[in-house]
Amino acid sequence: INEGVRAMMESALTARDRVGVQDFVLLENYTSEAAFIENLRKRFKENLIYTYIGSVLVSVNPYKDLEIYNKNHMERYRGVNFYEVSPHIYAVADNSYRSMRTERKDQCILISGESGAGKTEASKKILQYYAITCPASEHVQTIKDRLLQSNPVLEAFGNAKTLRNDNSSRFGKYMDIQFDFKGAPVGGHIINYLLEKSRVVHQNHGERNFHIFYQLIEGGEEDLLRRLGLERNPQQYHYLVKGNCPKVSSINDRSDWKVVRKALTVIGFNDDEVEELLNIIASVLHLGNVQYGGEEGSACITSDTQIKYLARLLGVNGAVLTEALTHKKITAKGEELMSPLNMDQASSARDALSKAVYGRTFTWLVNKINFSLANKDESNKNYSVIGLLDIYGFEVFQNNSFEQFCINYCNEKLQQLFIELTLKSEQEEYEAEGITWEPVQYFNNKIICDLVEEKFKGIISILDEECLRPGDASDLTFLEKLEDTVGGHPHFVTHKLADGKTRKVMGRDEFRLQHYAGDVNYNVNGFLDKNNDLLFRNLKEVMCMSENNILTQCFDKEELSDKKRPETAATQFKTSLAKLMEILMSKEPSYVRCIKPNDSKQAGRFDEVLIRHQVKYLGLMENLRVRRAGFAYRRRYEVFLQRYKSLCPETWPNWHGKLSDGVSTLVKHLGYKPEEYKMGRSKIFIRFPKTLFATEDALETRKHGLATKLQAGWKGYSQKSKYQKLRGSAIAIQAWWRGILARRRAKRRRQAADTIRRFIKGFINRHKERCPENEYFLDYVRYSFLTNLRKNLPKNVLDKSWPTPPAALTEVGQLTVFMELHMEQKMIASEIFKDKKDNYPQSVSKLFLNTRLSKAGYAVTVTKYDRKGYKARTRQLLLTANSAIIVEEGKLKQRIDYGALKGISVSSLSDGLFVLHVPSDDNKQKGDVILQSEHVIETLTKIAICADKINNINISQGSIQFTVGQGKEGVIDFTAGSELLVTKAKNGHLSVTAPRLNSR
Repeated sequence: INEGVRAMMESALTARDRVGVQDFVLLENYTSEAAFIENLRKRFKENLIYTYIGSVLVSVNPYKDLEIYNKNHMERYRGVNFYEVSPHIYAVADNSYRSMRTERKDQCILISGESGAGKTEASKKILQYYAITCPASEHVQTIKDRLLQSNPVLEAFGNAKTLRNDNSSRFGKYMDIQFDFKGAPVGGHIINYLLEKSRVVHQNHGERNFHIFYQLIEGGEEDLLRRLGLERNPQQYHYLVKGNCPKVSSINDRSDWKVVRKALTVIGFNDDEVEELLNIIASVLHLGNVQYGGEEGSACITSDTQIKYLARLLGVNGAVLTEALTHKKITAKGEELMSPLNMDQASSARDALSKAVYGRTFTWLVNKINFSLANKDESNKNYSVIGLLDIYGFEVFQNNSFEQFCINYCNEKLQQLFIELTLKSEQEEYEAEGITWEPVQYFNNKIICDLVEEKFKGIISILDEECLRPGDASDLTFLEKLEDTVGGHPHFVTHKLADGKTRKVMGRDEFRLQHYAGDVNYNVNGFLDKNNDLLFRNLKEVMCMSENNILTQCFDKEELSDKKRPETAATQFKTSLAKLMEILMSKEPSYVRCIKPNDSKQAGRFDEVLIRHQVKYLGLMENLRVRRAGFAYRRRYEVFLQRYKSLCPETWPNWHGKLSDGVSTLVKHLGYKPEEYKMGRSKIFIRFPKTLFATEDALETRKHGLATKLQAGWKGYSQKSKYQKLRGSAIAIQAWWRGILARRRAKRRRQAADTIRRFIKGFINRHKERCPENEYFLDYVRYSFLTNLRKNLPKNVLDKSWPTPPAALTEVGQLTVFMELHMEQKMIASEIFKDKKDNYPQSVSKLFLNTRLSKAGYAVTVTKYDRKGYKARTRQLLLTANSAIIVEEGKLKQRIDYGALKGISVSSLSDGLFVLHVPSDDNKQKGDVILQSEHVIETLTKIAICADKINNINISQGSIQFTVGQGKEGVIDFTAGSELLVTKAKNGHLSVTAPRLNSR
């Protein structure tokens, strides 16, 4: 590497010192277990629980919820190259899915690790990823739901709380997910391996039986428990008290019961099947409570209640069941005899029945789930498959028995397959890229697999032989047979064959196998019984007679007629394991290795000793060594060039030639030495991680320079864009405003033209009646006159110099004249009556009319009082130019010439009486006239003006004298009162009472 680039690399600070490398292949000291574990620790501390070894995912259980499993994270990994994003279980799931779709080759994901490492959670996360990201339809959604809901059901019946894990899978599981040509899940199939049936009848201290028992007791409805004969107390059941751990803080059995019941419905269980299934679960608990008594050598059942429940729940005859639980059927000389069992044998028979019933029911349950997941579309049989193997990891306990032997044998086979497939894929990749394959030295564990499974000479064959041979076979005779047969094997040792140092740590009933992951001591006690897994014939017969449909399917009558001895548990497991290997060999594998960070299930605690133990047993260092035997890093040319092209002027910003030439130019500029890399057909292979790290550091430094350049370019572009945007906005606003102004000018011009046009038309038609053609002109003339009038108003309302209105305002002129006359009359009325007549103020606001009757002149209705007797008569008073005329319904009654009118008298009160005084010597008149008017102020003002008698009106305070005729006189007396009253007084006077309206 040239000096300039090297200086950049050395000065760059990257995050790997803090968070470690995300692929162990990039560890410089890849052979160091301490460096491996330190890298795990760094990442675990930063909540980075996933790390790669090439394409293998190592997962550390965080024992807490991390926000890395939501839908957004799923989308981030969907369809993305495996190495383009940080390690994740979704990356493995998506890589397998894309490989299946593009290469049309079946895939499998192998999940392994010890109990509590997170295997079950990993398989759930993969299922959830496919359920969310794969295409869906109504049928596909049903299959997705059933795939997801199979988990809680299988966990309830197959998982239990152990010392190491509160939700430990006590069986191995391989699930095929079937996809159609569109990539949608259309079906599934599950194979189960080696259920730990012994847990049904026995649990170590601090452990529990299978979850379903506690869920039923805690969550079952009262009616259900009553029907099943159960109490809501686990301590009442013999099979649930051995571990002395009925409650677990991290488990909510009541809530889990609801989940399981719902899941059974989703999967397709009908009510009858659920009822029969729960009958079986309850019957196992009742079997555990069956108590024995009796004499030595002959057991009898002392708990009849349990037998009654069992008979009903299992659908069998109680007496037959009782006999089967206390006797065994033997055949002697062709005859079948019933031989009584002692108490130990009877207890063993009871436990064997419990294990058989539960184990076979579990198998039935898996088959039922498979039926619901089966792809029933005949037209869609050409499906692709992704397999999920969630199986127990290598186990080493203080006391290792038959189960650990089978589990570790399984892990030996998986390790053998793993190494073969890893080497095979490495070799195929090298050959495909045209790079010479360098043989890798590795530990081939075929020798251990053969030690266990070889025909006639393997441990399983010897165990079967010992189980089948006549005579007194026992666990210790089996151990002796092993010493005789395989005693010379380099990976096998017993107490008898061991040296003095080894004997100190081995029991006499143990043998040791040197597995790939380390040495394990197995205690042979119980090996023969567990391998035989025998159920007395008469117990099988009872189960075959059951009315419970599930048990009828679990215990086939053909099994009774089969004279051949059934296969042993070890042979069955060996056969199923061989089939599993065939399945896995036919698929493209991916691997997930799960690690538990501590035994106390605490978040954030990293137990280095425990992790070193798991790293060893998972074979991770061996895996890394195989992966690093050749080249640590390989990438396709386009990916490598795209990432690092900025480090070379010739490849930046774009390379237009062949990709291999571009990569070659780039690595030469970076100064790669020939031994540090190789160029394949489509990939570059880099041997040492330090070479890659130096390149990565150079890129990190280069990024800062590029970032500065990009920032400057972006700022310039941003400001220019901002200026152009502002300029464009200003131009748009200016154009908009100019448009508004132009439209306003055009509108004004149109309005002006319309106005002129209408004015001219109006002028032409000004003498016509008002019509649409002249209304504007006439309105304008009126408006102009009134405006000028407002500016030049006369200073007095009685001023005679009012301007003459135009013809269009004739009515205004008339109104003006009327108002002028009216105001003149009001002024006269004021002079005459103001402060003299009581009802004058009320008349001020009232309009004086020109007439109140006819149009000939002023006319008003009055009341006339006779001079003799003062009788009131209705008359009309008309004022003409020369005289006042009193009329009755059109007939002239009296004419009074204005010249003959001597004066007018009226009281100062609010009454309407007045007297017209005429000369007494006038023969035409009969005396003064007494009249009453409701509009007295108006009437008298009009008479005063017409007769020119303004100064001849006498306003009297108390009484008025008037002439009756021929020298006689009369008197009208006026007094103030509450209401108007006109009567003839006793003294002969006319008495007028009038209310006061205003105080003076």
